[in-house]
Amino acid sequence: MIAAPSTAAMLGDFGAEVVKLERPGSGDHVRRYGAQKNGIGLYWKALARNKKSVALDLHVPAVQALLLRWLPQFDIFIENFRPGTLERWNLGPERLLGAAPHLVILRVTAFGQDGPYRDRAGFGTLAEAMTGVAAVSGYDDRPPLLPAFPLADVMAGQAATAAVCAAYARRLRTGDGEVIDFAIYESVMKLVESQITEYAANGTLHRRMGSRMDDTAPRGAYRCGDGAYVALSGSTQEVAERVLGTIGGDALVADPRFATNANRVANGAALDELIDAFCAGRARDEAIAVFTGAGCAVGPLESIASVFENAQIVARGSLARLADPDLGEIVVSNAFPRFAHAGSPRLEPGPSAVGAHTAEVLRHDLGLRDEDLRDLEHPDAAAGPGHRDHGGPRT
Repeated sequence: MIAAPSTAAMLGDFGAEVVKLERPGSGDHVRRYGAQKNGIGLYWKALARNKKSVALDLHVPAVQALLLRWLPQFDIFIENFRPGTLERWNLGPERLLGAAPHLVILRVTAFGQDGPYRDRAGFGTLAEAMTGVAAVSGYDDRPPLLPAFPLADVMAGQAATAAVCAAYARRLRTGDGEVIDFAIYESVMKLVESQITEYAANGTLHRRMGSRMDDTAPRGAYRCGDGAYVALSGSTQEVAERVLGTIGGDALVADPRFATNANRVANGAALDELIDAFCAGRARDEAIAVFTGAGCAVGPLESIASVFENAQIVARGSLARLADPDLGEIVVSNAFPRFAHAGSPRLEPGPSAVGAHTAEVLRHDLGLRDEDLRDLEHPDAAAGPGHRDHGGPRT
């Protein structure tokens, strides 16, 4: 639902021309996901940025034939159906590569194309759960904590983008296409790779410690006197000693409880109390200024609302305001990273109409005439902008 579209969106950020195939009528489920404004899905506008919407029903043999004729014009084909779906439509990788041998095919699923979980329904939530990420998130006296945002899906989208770019670079050298079997859960395992390696070697199981970590101290979120929070980390000995010196002078730097990282972790609660007390006596900006002046790694813990005012985010233009024909303006995260020479393409919000570009794209790419498009529309094989999605159930 999000991982594969995130990949396509990021490729669009890099300058790719992206055509999104949607089912006629209902369109993509993300159109109805989450918050709406004026009956239009807000996340859709961000996730479908820089994409042209073409409404085609891949169940229909005539449309399958059209797709195979169309594929040679593309470099990359992305799908995120359950394993076996394309094969049931006679559009498996072998047939796709038969039509376009140079094609890079990305297949995104929760669990991969094989294994005992292959045919299970899955979302990023299950990847966060089965990889151990949730088990070490939160507090020991409370249930494991799942992220309140699509962590696995967005992370998978970025990892899949790297995989596509690698396969495309290889294609440019060899001319050979590729089929990428991308399991969302495998990308999420990278988040806890250090703990997996540690358990395999030492049998260590990390506890849920809130904002603290078993691997380093100090590390956490600390409340300041004005009620705002800072995030602080002392992951190297040098930086940790700067924190100790800032909050307690040379005596605290010499305190044997905090002499090494292992000692600081063992006495993490006591160290947090000292940092809490230091921060509580100062407003957030003052605390940040003092810590920063001493060379400590510290920063503001922003809310979604205050992110809009953060000086660094504003200065780099990390948020983009896009003119939208339906909503006037939307705000999305800007394209990243920056390229010094290639630059970034102009971002366009996702189209609100299902099939908004069907006629335009198929006329341009395949030379279809009006009568050809009408033939594809029956039985609901293709649709143009008139098939506006109204939030009804998907069938």
